[in-house]
Amino acid sequence: MPAALLDTNAVSELMRDDLKVKARLGSPPDPVLASAIAAGEIRHGLSRLPAGKKRRDLESRAQNILALLGIEPITQPIAETYGDLKASLESQGITPNDNDLWIAATALTLGMIVITRDKDFAKFPGLQVEDWSA
Repeated sequence: MPAALLDTNAVSELMRDDLKVKARLGSPPDPVLASAIAAGEIRHGLSRLPAGKKRRDLESRAQNILALLGIEPITQPIAETYGDLKASLESQGITPNDNDLWIAATALTLGMIVITRDKDFAKFPGLQVEDWSA
C-alpha cells in the first residue's frame, strides 16, 4: 500500500479522537504523513479561535499529532505538478480549491493516497483517495 497523505479534515478527525481514523493510523505498513498545506490549514483554524483553554488544548493536540505523523514539504517537483495540474483543470473549466490542489499535487508527485472525506478530490485525475472516517 502506498504511503498515506492526510487532508486537513483527516487531521481534524484525529484531533477529535475519531476512532475510525485512529484505528487506520496504525494499520498501513507505509508511512502516514500530513501535508504542509494541511498543517497550515490547521494552524489557520486554531489562530482564529479566541485565546483560552479550548484553543490551548487543540493547539497541543495538533502539535502532538503533526509531530507524530510528520509533515510532507512542498518541493520543486510538487510545484511543477501543481502548475501543470492547475493549467490542465482550468483548460477543462474546472477551478479547484488551491489548497486541495497542492495536497493532490503532493500525493500525485509522490505516489501517495490522499486520506479525506472531501469529495472534491475526485476531480483530480489519477489521484488515489480513501475515506477513513466511513
